Amino acid sequence: MALNHYSTWKNILVTLIVILGVLYALPNLFGEAPAIQISALKGGIDPKTIETVESTLSTAQIPYQIETTEERILVRFDDTNAQLIARDLVAQSIGDSMVVALNLAPKTPEWLKLLGAKPMKLGLDLRGGVHFLMEIDTASIMTRRLDTYLTDVRTRLREDNIRYRKIELNAQNELQIRFEDEATLQQADHLLNAEFPGLELLPVQNDNAYLLQGGLSELEAREVLNYAVDQTMMTLRNRVNELGVSEAVVQRQGAHRIVVELPGVQDTAMAKEILGKTATLEFRLVNVDRDVNNVTSTSVPADSELLYETNGTPVLVKRQVILAGENIIGAQTGMDEFGKPSVSIQVGGDVRNFSRVTGENIGKPLAAVFIESKFINKENNGEIVREVKHIKEVISVATINSALPNRFQITGLSSAEEARTLALLLRAGALPAPIDIVEERTVGPSLGADNIKAGIWSTIAGLSLVLLFMLFYYRAFGLIADIALVINLVLIIALLSVLGATLTLPGIAAIVLTLGMAVDANVLIFERIREELAQGNGIQGSIYAGFEKAFLTIIDAQLTTFIAALALFSLGSGPVKGFAVTLIIGLITSVFTAVVVSRAIVNKCYGGRNINKLSIGK
Repeated sequence: MALNHYSTWKNILVTLIVILGVLYALPNLFGEAPAIQISALKGGIDPKTIETVESTLSTAQIPYQIETTEERILVRFDDTNAQLIARDLVAQSIGDSMVVALNLAPKTPEWLKLLGAKPMKLGLDLRGGVHFLMEIDTASIMTRRLDTYLTDVRTRLREDNIRYRKIELNAQNELQIRFEDEATLQQADHLLNAEFPGLELLPVQNDNAYLLQGGLSELEAREVLNYAVDQTMMTLRNRVNELGVSEAVVQRQGAHRIVVELPGVQDTAMAKEILGKTATLEFRLVNVDRDVNNVTSTSVPADSELLYETNGTPVLVKRQVILAGENIIGAQTGMDEFGKPSVSIQVGGDVRNFSRVTGENIGKPLAAVFIESKFINKENNGEIVREVKHIKEVISVATINSALPNRFQITGLSSAEEARTLALLLRAGALPAPIDIVEERTVGPSLGADNIKAGIWSTIAGLSLVLLFMLFYYRAFGLIADIALVINLVLIIALLSVLGATLTLPGIAAIVLTLGMAVDANVLIFERIREELAQGNGIQGSIYAGFEKAFLTIIDAQLTTFIAALALFSLGSGPVKGFAVTLIIGLITSVFTAVVVSRAIVNKCYGGRNINKLSIGK
């Protein structure tokens, strides 16, 4: 076998990889255009809305380019002034039924879009984005825990035959139990304080009423709050992941506040809608014993509740929940047998009760009730206060054909977007309590532009110095290393774009570091070739030995850095993780370009030829 020769298929493969790298890195050269995004709060985009948008912009004589899908309208402009003016005009013309948000639309040519090529995502420090400060409704958490205790206390008192007159949560949101006499009160006090250390109940005598009342102990309240904050953070991270936002920051601030930063997100309305929803799903039987058309708000049976579908159709559902949202472990969008949007549900845990109840009610309707908690502003004694409002909506009513297993389908959804949102929320999990966005900041890209400019110039400066050094020190082989180094940079950008990884300022530092490390591999190879030449080996043998003998050393050096980068990725967060991701990608491309690409070029230039001298410096 001839030395320093790649087979044809290897040369074709290397060339193909380089060409693909160039193609998928190209979208980053075209930049982004200011745009507005218009999306519906519910359902899809009405053709009349498109006409209204076009008419509004044409009347205002604002040049634009419009793209429409079933879920949104994207309108591009020439500059940010036109974008801001258009946002206000369009928002006024289409009303409150649609969400109009500022956006940045890539100016990638259509032929690149057809190949699936798209620019890199940029982090909050480069692209800008949104910053939310969220506050958990602690009162709802404590009330829910006290409700649980109320049920447990009632059961425990009945088990010990301790008679009580009434047990309830009073106006001060305290657990209150009334007894007939002091002796019964003392007996209950001794029992409950021993059985429920998380409660602090104190005897109170008021107007001949013997009471035990109190709330959660300080330790219990702190544990409940910490658990709720941790669960909320986990749920928010899941929702951020479902949104496809990389390098997001979700961290605790104080006792009951959480900071969420979403780099690159311009559609703040959509982000708020997804992150802030305290949503869950309940499955209940429909009450078929009463005609819903004859039921009013004052004549609803005690065991039922009058709710409404999205289109306003009334539905009388049973209060008993036969399956709750916390039992759902999976949710995927799809199409039903009629080609309509649907969500496939997977249930975990013990589903015997669900299967039993549905099996006993074959032929009867089953309702899927979507429950969402929102904060609303309400006037109280001249002051505006925020209260939690629970909104219940029937999203699907289906006839039970058989006992439902742990997998089934929700149908009757109005649009694919509604199906995706529902599946997202069910997969990510319900928030344990309502959260209120108390602060919202949009981080503009002006600081990011300065960072990008500094990062680009630092990369260019570092790359130029390395290229000049290699060219001066290793002559023709230095030029080969320079070509491989440029290809390495192109491949890093291409992989960041294809994988959807987010580039941050630390990521730019990782690119500069990677370029320096990539040159180290070429230096090892070239110095080994020099050593072989100095020992009197032939030119072809020296080239071959240089690449072969340096290979293991290069792998060892890159592997140790790769392990360190994996540790940073696993243990770090935010900017640290962004640095690690870029470094890992750079290590992989460095080995490929320094060993494979460089060797392919050397083989083409020197392989199979009678050469008297190599241009590899001293």
